[in-house]
Amino acid sequence: MTNRRHLISGIAGIAMMAFTGHAMAQDVVKVGLILPMTGPFASIGKQVDMGARLFLAQNGATAGGKKLELILKDDGGNAESTRRLAQELVVNDKVAVLSGFGLTPLALAAAQIATQAKVPQIVMAAATATITEASPFIVRSSFTLPQASEPMADWALKNNIKKVFTVVTDYGPGIDAETSFTNKFKAGGGTVESVRVPLRNPDFAPFLQRASEAKPDALFVFVPAGIGAQFMKQFVERGLDKSGIKLIGPGDVVDDDLLEGIGDVALGAITTQHYSAAHDSAANKAFVAAFKAAYPGTRPNFMAVGGYDGMRLIAEALNKTIGKTDGDVLVNAMKGMTFESPRGPILIDPETRDIVQNIYIRRTERKNGEIYNIEFETIPMVKDPVKAAKK
Repeated sequence: MTNRRHLISGIAGIAMMAFTGHAMAQDVVKVGLILPMTGPFASIGKQVDMGARLFLAQNGATAGGKKLELILKDDGGNAESTRRLAQELVVNDKVAVLSGFGLTPLALAAAQIATQAKVPQIVMAAATATITEASPFIVRSSFTLPQASEPMADWALKNNIKKVFTVVTDYGPGIDAETSFTNKFKAGGGTVESVRVPLRNPDFAPFLQRASEAKPDALFVFVPAGIGAQFMKQFVERGLDKSGIKLIGPGDVVDDDLLEGIGDVALGAITTQHYSAAHDSAANKAFVAAFKAAYPGTRPNFMAVGGYDGMRLIAEALNKTIGKTDGDVLVNAMKGMTFESPRGPILIDPETRDIVQNIYIRRTERKNGEIYNIEFETIPMVKDPVKAAKK
């Protein structure tokens, strides 16, 4: 109770303290970057951080006549830590922007602080559709799970898949993925059986055994980026790689960062996602080359692009405002913003502050001796279907 009182008291004082800090002329614009840099989701944090820093290294750490300073904080994937760190960054460090947020509970933990302090919150990774509704100061540079999952239902129905077993992680994005895929697939005449796996310390084996016994045409899977290798290991142990069951779903399970470690078992997986390191564009080829040069032995994934584009949103908003850091002004500058990303063209929806972008259908294949997600179909400029359905 004491900790709760302290938290409430701290939030109550944020707005005034943040206003005082932002009202002063600043030569430096501080950006708080809160990510899981340790723990089971550390690969998410590391990719976002590397992408954000690569943007600054390539484009210079100045925008709107001000120097950009990135302050990285590790929340370890714990929502209470995220909330505390967001409060400290706003009150003590006087950040003008909060950013990062590797998982949905972490993004939601900071939403109240962003609202009270009127500080933009750039969600670079977390993908539950409703996140942007938690605060008028949230802008997303990542994606939403429904955005990626509904197109998979369309593809499955067109490719003679009639019966699907879904395995998703039991939290916001997993539920979004399951719901959006299932509703669209059932509406097209398909049948679905579903199970959900705990987010913490997941053991996929019993759920995969049930999937094997159900004998579906395809297994639709969503797990957070970073634990796809664990899922695929148990997928092989249960013999599902040789069962004839197609592996489909949003692209997190065959995350570019982990593909080489997953190995040949990933070959043939069909996924829908907004980014692949193999995306065939000049902008992406330059991005991948720069990323590999900056971080030898690594490959960028969709989290890295979320960090890279998130920093571009912040920088371009500051350029538009000529360095003004008022939260309302910065968020308004981001609304309607459009540019060519390594993933393809993107637009920040001026109504929802969500990202509008291409979704690609990909097949996991070997290319030049390495494993990649090779895009073979494009669904252009997809809005988040959850918010679109509310209109």
